[in-house]
Amino acid sequence: MSKSDAGTMSVKKAEQECRRIALSHYENFLVASVLLPRRLKQPFYNVYAFCRTADDLADESANPTSALRALDQCQTSLDAAFAGRPAAGIFTALAKTIEQFQLEKQPFNDLLDAFRQDQQKTRYETMGELLDYCRRSANPVGRIVLRLAAIDADTADLERSDQICTGLQLANFWQDVARDHAIGRVYLPQSELLAWGVSKEMLSEMIQRQTTYPQMKAAIQAQCDRTQTYFDCGEPLCDHVPKWLGRNLRLFVGGGRATLEAIRAVDFDVIRVRPRVSKATQVGLILRSLIGP
Repeated sequence: MSKSDAGTMSVKKAEQECRRIALSHYENFLVASVLLPRRLKQPFYNVYAFCRTADDLADESANPTSALRALDQCQTSLDAAFAGRPAAGIFTALAKTIEQFQLEKQPFNDLLDAFRQDQQKTRYETMGELLDYCRRSANPVGRIVLRLAAIDADTADLERSDQICTGLQLANFWQDVARDHAIGRVYLPQSELLAWGVSKEMLSEMIQRQTTYPQMKAAIQAQCDRTQTYFDCGEPLCDHVPKWLGRNLRLFVGGGRATLEAIRAVDFDVIRVRPRVSKATQVGLILRSLIGP
């Protein structure tokens, strides 16, 4: 086998691995991939596989020290991929996508930086701090997607993309207050909690009793109302992009809104129960995306 043939086989094997990761980890991504043009499916798989792998390194390592070490190794592999010298595995496929779409490196660096931050910072003092985290943990994904779609987005559309991505991240935080607390993380900023009369001690007490006091419910309601505005501001992007991407964006915006509605449906009692979007609602969102404009 020639060196060229070996290289082609290496890329194909890497792409198969990326496809396996993408289609086995995330139900919504599986649905969204149906809406992708055939020519873009593999590039999306390649990028998603990187994001999923890095996220798993951050969340599934034995301890923060191990996670940071693994993320540093991931950074080294990312640097090599952008330099045209990719390591074997998913980075071989990612390097092909980087070259094909002339992807910028900063969004990928930002994602890894956010994953590192999760190992070192477990509480946030202000909403500004949390939004800065979202700027690196969520918004880069939207910007990479716009690049893959060959959209020369202006500042307004980039801001709309950021609004959608930040809204999705925040909705997940409000849904997972108890789950995050169980792994030592509190994303709801301390200043927001104190504004509604919720102290650190009160939060710990609620977790212990598995109930949500009225003050905490009010704090969560305020955050849900605020998060709704992110979707309102970002959704016009759906009309500024190709139809296939608009459908995908509406699917995710709809999912974010549905998460907020699920939180409202349990009367913001997010510590006693984790709000869930019903299967019927999920199916409705998917159908609207498939047959929508």
